[in-house]
Amino acid sequence: MIQVLRAGNHYQPFRGPFTITRIQPSDIFKEDMDDSAFGTLSNIDHAVMKKGLTIKMHEHVNDEIFSYVWKGTSYHKDSAGMEAAISPGKLMMMNAGISFWHEEKVKEEYVEMLQIFFRPREANLPPNIQFHDKPTNNRDWYEMVGPEGSEAPLIVRQNAYVLDAHPRAGDTLQVPSYRGKKPFLYVLSGSIQIGDHIVNAQEAVTDLEKELPAFKAKVDTTVVLFVVDMDAPASKSGTISGMGKHK
Repeated sequence: MIQVLRAGNHYQPFRGPFTITRIQPSDIFKEDMDDSAFGTLSNIDHAVMKKGLTIKMHEHVNDEIFSYVWKGTSYHKDSAGMEAAISPGKLMMMNAGISFWHEEKVKEEYVEMLQIFFRPREANLPPNIQFHDKPTNNRDWYEMVGPEGSEAPLIVRQNAYVLDAHPRAGDTLQVPSYRGKKPFLYVLSGSIQIGDHIVNAQEAVTDLEKELPAFKAKVDTTVVLFVVDMDAPASKSGTISGMGKHK
């Protein structure tokens, strides 16, 4: 059965120059759950950061953090000595492990991005950071993130994949499936028709019983697909990924 997570379910832990709309993936289920996670996908922070903002150097522990910038440029600096400009098409994965520090700045215009938190397969792994350049307007699916041993360009230390697509108005896309994993399809912008449902920006859809059907983009749209092993072992000790559910 298709289940839809509507935008009205989200909350905003921060508002102002740094505004976060926090998507708690388990809100997609009809039953009330104490945990925020969909399998090991813990939280999706849909963030808007205004010009001149600096998020000072801060620590993450046991978070697997995938940064997906949709608009603007975020300037990253970290405890590994890496500095990079993160913009659409420039992907970043922070595998925080036992400890990782980073800072973000917005120097011009504004930034709109997703910061996606997975729970790692175990606590206190070595820290790491990864980058990858990808096309920015791929109308079909592009596999961005995958587990250790996969051919994905960015590795998450968990049994999960992340893909994106930018279908144009009228395009129809099949939803990829992976054996033993369940989909969480997030509409970053635009609107899709899937089955009998219209799913709009900052909303998501899943089906735990069968594969999701193909969907049609009603307007030019950006979608991000998470495919997750719902039973994978994971550490709940992460700075953000281990947080309890906000109600």
